[in-house]
Amino acid sequence: MIFSETALQNEHVLITGATGGIGKETAKVAVSMGALVTITARNEEKLHDLQKELEEITDASNIYVRPADLNSEESRRALVEDARGRFGLISGLVNSAGIAGNQKIEDMDEGFLHELMALNYYSAVMLSKHAYKQMMEKQQGAIVNVSSLSGMRGTFANTAYAGSKFALIGFTQSFAVEAIEHGVRVNAVSPGFVNTEMGKQSIERKAERNDRSYLEQMRDVQAGLPSGRITEPEEVANTIAYLLTDAAVNIVGESVKISGGSVMR
Repeated sequence: MIFSETALQNEHVLITGATGGIGKETAKVAVSMGALVTITARNEEKLHDLQKELEEITDASNIYVRPADLNSEESRRALVEDARGRFGLISGLVNSAGIAGNQKIEDMDEGFLHELMALNYYSAVMLSKHAYKQMMEKQQGAIVNVSSLSGMRGTFANTAYAGSKFALIGFTQSFAVEAIEHGVRVNAVSPGFVNTEMGKQSIERKAERNDRSYLEQMRDVQAGLPSGRITEPEEVANTIAYLLTDAAVNIVGESVKISGGSVMR
């Protein structure tokens, strides 16, 4: 284990998208650091599967499973209120919920664009608003938004997803200026290709466009990285966990790249 078992002792951390690759690993790291964790996603069955995994790391009393639809304002508000009722004021929020796009502009469906922006951007902003109010009561807290390298540079057939992630980074920077006045740090992480289902699907779509096999495309992707490999979800989770701790006390409004060096090529 990289971090101390008490690095987040008794801190209440809310993690969205907890059943996805990055969210799941973040929950594991957080409980191993002593946090009280509220995990949320739409799929209740997957949440309970994750709960079982977390109970191998920490006591069941340190975990609160709370399914929620983050596209609903009523659901978002109830989520943070119920989380507070279970573990007290929220001191850490990880906005990890999101979906991918991978469409060229001429193929884009307006309904899907609204769906993508609603979850990837709008829900993160509005949930942050509710959690932030609790952090203001404590004059202390940390929010980490899971963005992407796609939020820093444009790529082919990625207009909708990139737009949502650019927006999330803009939100992170602007919100950080407001929040630090109340002792709340807001930052983002921006991974490149990650070894998750979403990451694999992205590489599969790229392979299809290039008329190549998945393995051929993966070899090309990894050959293009100075590190020689894509990122593992636990590596992103470790960075998120660091940003939640007091060790990152003067990191404000940043977007930490985790890409195996792809930004250098």
